[in-house]
Amino acid sequence: PGEVVAVVGRSGSGKTTLLNLVAGLDRPDRGTVRVAGQDLRALGEHGRTRLRRERLGFVFQFFNLLPTLTARENVLLALELRGRADPRRADEALEAVGLADKAHRYPHELSGGEQQRVAVARALVKDPAAILADEPTGNLDTRTGDEVLALLCRAARDRGAALVMATHSERAARAADRVLRMADGRLTEDVSP
Repeated sequence: PGEVVAVVGRSGSGKTTLLNLVAGLDRPDRGTVRVAGQDLRALGEHGRTRLRRERLGFVFQFFNLLPTLTARENVLLALELRGRADPRRADEALEAVGLADKAHRYPHELSGGEQQRVAVARALVKDPAAILADEPTGNLDTRTGDEVLALLCRAARDRGAALVMATHSERAARAADRVLRMADGRLTEDVSP
């Protein structure tokens, strides 16, 4: 709980596939994937969907915000999918990422860093047990990337959530408690600091 893990490797090494396996979006060719002590294959599709809704938060490289929804509505959607729409919690999540004043803006009205912070708020509003972040700083300038990275790491540690991020960024890897290297679809070594 509260551990930050970076998975580093070249493009095509399998980092995103690993996150998809952990999320139950992809199925392994062989072996078992366990999340929170549960074998994902045994959960079935309905169980994996429930796990994603209730226990996992996602932050994507390209933000994946719905363009017709405001920042607040994008965050609120994560709660609505759980059947627990609470606008107050969405507002608190946006405030936690420094965007309370941008709640009624649409994604095209926000900078890349602001869009990524909305994505972080959307992931955190559910109080997930784990946050899966795929290249969370990949589309951001260095300063903004550092801010988003610090926000993600702080939020994970403060909330006791695991943060697993796939990244090319050595800066991002240095912020992690553990660093795992991936090559050709395999975790090859633990290169933790």
